[in-house]
Amino acid sequence: MYNFLPFAYFQDKIVPFEEATISIATHALHYGTLAFGGMRGIPDPQDPTQILLFRLDRHCQRLSQSGKFIHYDISAEKIKTAIIEFVKKNQPTTSFYIRPFVFTSDLGIAPRLHNIDKSFAIYGLELGDYLSPEGVSCRISSWCRQEDISFPLRGKISAAYITSSLAKTEAVESGFDEAILMNSQGKVSEASGMNIFIVRNGKIITPGFEQDILEGITRDSVIKIAQDFGIPVVERPVDKSELLIADEVFLCGTAAKVVPVNRIENYYLPEHRPIAEKLREKLTAITENRDPDYRDWVYPISI
Repeated sequence: MYNFLPFAYFQDKIVPFEEATISIATHALHYGTLAFGGMRGIPDPQDPTQILLFRLDRHCQRLSQSGKFIHYDISAEKIKTAIIEFVKKNQPTTSFYIRPFVFTSDLGIAPRLHNIDKSFAIYGLELGDYLSPEGVSCRISSWCRQEDISFPLRGKISAAYITSSLAKTEAVESGFDEAILMNSQGKVSEASGMNIFIVRNGKIITPGFEQDILEGITRDSVIKIAQDFGIPVVERPVDKSELLIADEVFLCGTAAKVVPVNRIENYYLPEHRPIAEKLREKLTAITENRDPDYRDWVYPISI
């Protein structure tokens, strides 16, 4: 199904991907005690001797912070150094995705985070468009996004993705491409693995952090780009009915980038979506290092 990059980072060294294996008794496998990140990289279109990573420092910072939730103290600098080593060893030749993660690597059955071994690893795979850039159809999920009162939603924790998996499969098996999850208060939260935005009357509106969303790095990027364009951005609760009458709805995430929504349930959205397309084009230019105003978001690695 996937073309994995030939080398992984495992047990503090670079090894062939096939050798980066764990026991079936690994603690994280049973309890979801794993925090992960995800970032995109591409060969530099202007310089074949370079690989470009998008917002490397911010991704490393978030994974370091997420690690605290499983009581694993790992610095953003260590994560960054390992990712650079990983990329140099693999020398990818096409668009790819990096998955760095920290996990409880002990072999045992007690659900705990204290007095237990933890590990850090990285693998990657070739990845083009995760969802169609032409747009997707969405179902309002019957599943509800978790609450921060019972789950550390400020971290990218693997256990949370059971809800995403249930919602995504429910959507696909009922004829849609993607799911939109509401929170426990009945407000719009996010998609199965992406943040969501709507456009109404020239303004971009998106659920705020208090709506139990993941603090998405692509989300943060989209907000900053929109503000630099002079487009008003409002972070507030969003009602289900607003989705159905919006001028535009789009999703964003590391894997998905910016993807417009064509249909929600049986409601078709306008085919003209100038703001989403403007943001997508700008984000593409930034990731390809073609925009000097955002050079600090792009980390070049010589290979």
